[in-house]
Amino acid sequence: MMEKMMALVKDESGQGMAEYGLILALVAVVVIGALIALGSGVGTKMQEVADELQ
Repeated sequence: MMEKMMALVKDESGQGMAEYGLILALVAVVVIGALIALGSGVGTKMQEVADELQ
């Protein structure tokens, strides 16, 4: 019984996927932050271009 418990503790088969999930979540947070920071500036610039085209 104790050997089975120790084998479960030492099992690292799912560890890689958890790390990739954390990296993906961090990238998503950075992208969302960048879009929020640059969103109003890009919208304003697009409106200026649209006004000039008219």
